[in-house]
Amino acid sequence: MERFGRRRPHVVIIGSGFGGLFASQALKDADVDITLISRTGHHLFQPLLYQVATGILSSGEIAPSTREVLRHQKNVRVVLGEVGDIDVEAREVHWTHAGTPATSSYDYVIVAAGTEQSFFGHDEFATFAPGMKTIDDALELRSRIFGAFEQAEVATDPDVRRRLLTFCVVGGGPTGVEMAGQIRELASRTLASDFRSFDPRCTRVLLIDGGDQLLKPFGERLGRRAQRDLEKRGVEVKLQSRVVDLDYDGLTLRTSDGSTQRIESSCKVWAAGVRGNSLGRTLADQTGVALKGGRVVVGDDLSLPGHPEVFVIGDLMAKEGVPGMAQGAIQSGRYVARIIAARTMPDGDAKDAELAKATEPFSYFDKGSMATIAKFSGVAKIGKIELTGFIAWVAWLAVHLLSITGFKQRLSTLLSWAISFIGTGRSERTSTDQQLLGRLALEDVGTDTAERIFRGETPLVLHEEQPAERS
Repeated sequence: MERFGRRRPHVVIIGSGFGGLFASQALKDADVDITLISRTGHHLFQPLLYQVATGILSSGEIAPSTREVLRHQKNVRVVLGEVGDIDVEAREVHWTHAGTPATSSYDYVIVAAGTEQSFFGHDEFATFAPGMKTIDDALELRSRIFGAFEQAEVATDPDVRRRLLTFCVVGGGPTGVEMAGQIRELASRTLASDFRSFDPRCTRVLLIDGGDQLLKPFGERLGRRAQRDLEKRGVEVKLQSRVVDLDYDGLTLRTSDGSTQRIESSCKVWAAGVRGNSLGRTLADQTGVALKGGRVVVGDDLSLPGHPEVFVIGDLMAKEGVPGMAQGAIQSGRYVARIIAARTMPDGDAKDAELAKATEPFSYFDKGSMATIAKFSGVAKIGKIELTGFIAWVAWLAVHLLSITGFKQRLSTLLSWAISFIGTGRSERTSTDQQLLGRLALEDVGTDTAERIFRGETPLVLHEEQPAERS
C-alpha cells in the first residue's frame, strides 16, 4: 500500500495463535502494512480444548474468527492459506489457498506457526490416539469419548464393555491432568444416570506419564497434590511408564524396571509431547540456524542470525527460560512488534531512542502456571506462591476467562461454566460421524485430493469394483 507517495514496509505474519494475533495488534499504530496468513480462520485458545472435547464448551467459545477480532485494524489483511515455504533470500512467503498457489513478499516476516503433536517417532499412534492441538482434534475426541459410552450401552460381551469403558490419557502435563480429571468427572457425575445397561461410575480412567511426577514444571509439592486429588476422584496414575505400542484395542506400557503391561482401552488421548512446525526445518535448511526439538534457536532479539528481518516467536522458538505457553507467545509477539515499529519510524532522535529500548534482549516475565484437577480443585504456581484446592481453581477460572478473546466468547463461556460447575450438566454433548472420521479421511485421501473431490473433479470411490466372474 502506498502512503504519501511511498510504499509502506510490508510485514507478513504466519499463524493466528497468541503470538501472531498479539504481534498484529501491537503493530496497530505502526507505519506498516500487515498480511496475516493462517491455515485456519480462527484464533484458538488452546488451553481450553479439553473442555470442548468433554462437552463443557463449544468450539466457537474458544475460537473466535480472526477476521472479526482484527476487523477494526485497517493495516491488517487476513488471508486463509497453508504456508509451504519461506524464501529468506528473496524475502518471499509461498502459500496456497484451496490448492491455488500464492506468494507474498515481505520486508519483515514473523513466523508464529506454533507446534504439532509429537508421538516420539511413532506417528502411527495418531490413528488410534488423537492429540489435542486443534478444534478438529477436540471434536474428534468428543466423538470418541461419548461414542465409547454409547457403544458400551449396547455391548453384550463383558470384556468388550470393559475395554470401551477404559480411557487412557498419555502425558502428565497440564493438558493430560485436566483431560483425565474431566473424563473422570464426566463418568462419575454428568453421565451417572444416563445409561441402563451399565453404571458409568465404574468407568476406568488412567493417566500415564514417563516421568516420576505429574506437572513437572509446577514443582514436586504441587505435582504430588495433583496426583493425590486425581487418585481421590478415581483416576489411576501410572508414572515412570512409557507407551511402547498402541493400537485399536489398547496400549502396551514399559515401566522403569523393564516389565511390560498391556491395557485394553477403546479411547486413548495423546497429550505427551510437541514438536516444532515444519517451517522451523525450512528456516534451518536455508539459514543454518540450530533446531531444538524442531523449534528454532533464536537470538536475543528473537531474529535469525544474519537475517534481522526474520523473527520466530511463540511455541516455534527455542529460547532458554521461555516455556511453550500462551504467555511466552504473547510476550514475544509484542516484543518483535515493538522492534519492527521502531525500525519503521522516520529517521531522527526519536527513532534512535525507541530502537535502543526496543532492541534490548528479550526477557520473559513468568506470570505463573495453573491447572485444574476437577470441579472446585486446582493447582497454581505464581512465582514463589503455590495455591491448591478451591482457591487455585477460582484463580484458574478468572485468568482463563480474561484470556479468552472477545466479550461474546467470555460471556458464553461463563454461562457454560455455570451449567457445568454449579450443576452437573454439559451443554455440548453433540457429536457426529464426520467429527469422528474427518481427520483420518483427510489424511487418507490427502488435502489436494480432498479439494478436487469438493470441486467434483475426482470421484470418491468407496469400494473397488470387483471384475465379474466369467461363466
